[in-house]
Amino acid sequence: MRLTVKTIIAAALLCTLCRCARTHHPARPIRVITFNIRMNTPSDGPNAWPYRRDMAAGMIRFHHADIVGIQEALSGQVRDLEERLPDYAWTGVGWDDGIEQGEFMAVFYLMNRLTLLGHGTFWLSEHPETPGLGWDAACNRTVTWAEFEDNASGHVFYLFNTHFDHQGVTARRESAELLLKMIGKIAGKSDVIVTADLNATPDSAPVAILTRPADNAAGLSLVDSKAVSMYPHHGPDRTFTGFELAELGHKDRPIDYIFVRRDMKVLNHGTLSDTFDGFLPSDHMPVLAEIIMEQKQ
Repeated sequence: MRLTVKTIIAAALLCTLCRCARTHHPARPIRVITFNIRMNTPSDGPNAWPYRRDMAAGMIRFHHADIVGIQEALSGQVRDLEERLPDYAWTGVGWDDGIEQGEFMAVFYLMNRLTLLGHGTFWLSEHPETPGLGWDAACNRTVTWAEFEDNASGHVFYLFNTHFDHQGVTARRESAELLLKMIGKIAGKSDVIVTADLNATPDSAPVAILTRPADNAAGLSLVDSKAVSMYPHHGPDRTFTGFELAELGHKDRPIDYIFVRRDMKVLNHGTLSDTFDGFLPSDHMPVLAEIIMEQKQ
């Protein structure tokens, strides 16, 4: 059979289209938020959770988060967010019993953007596989981890969400060491994002441990996404306000972070200082980072 020039061109075009259909393409950056929503405490008065839950959900939705690492959420608060964010699914457990009791380090994710491939929880203690206090901590502390596939690009990565102790100096330091060790064990060489309220400033030991060179025992190094953002940081430096609007005008060091593996790229970073008729959605301001996911060669 004689092949004409038109036939050859059409066949070549068809082959190209078939290859394109099978090949994932780079997608827009992943928009990640870390958000300590403040536990449901009636003593907060006009700042108690029932007055804030719509604000908190609205911030997540309005800022088009693909993933949100939530800290301090009690089970009822998780359900409130679930109800108000129908496009999101979530994973996590209560830190007191590994089921429903205590605070959740819940990870919410946009279902049409991401597929959950695996997930789990470990405790920040000498016995990370079971519930219990670690070192000199005042509370049980956990890490929720999740393995995701980006539906647009096919890229697979891990997110680890945590909240270090507010009192235990040793606990914060040892938690950083354990977190690095567990990231290496669970994620291997994959891309990693860490969302965290560390209760520690950038010059502290926990941050120094997490960002030290990769010759540590875990064989990896993280970096504050703020430090490597291609565009300058947006919004306040501080992340904790105690619900006081006046605190927005004071420069301070953050305690909430989004870390990434050191070779990953960050497009934007910001602290979200949205207010609602004189009220804040939490005593912490959320932190957002746009992270570029690139396939490893």
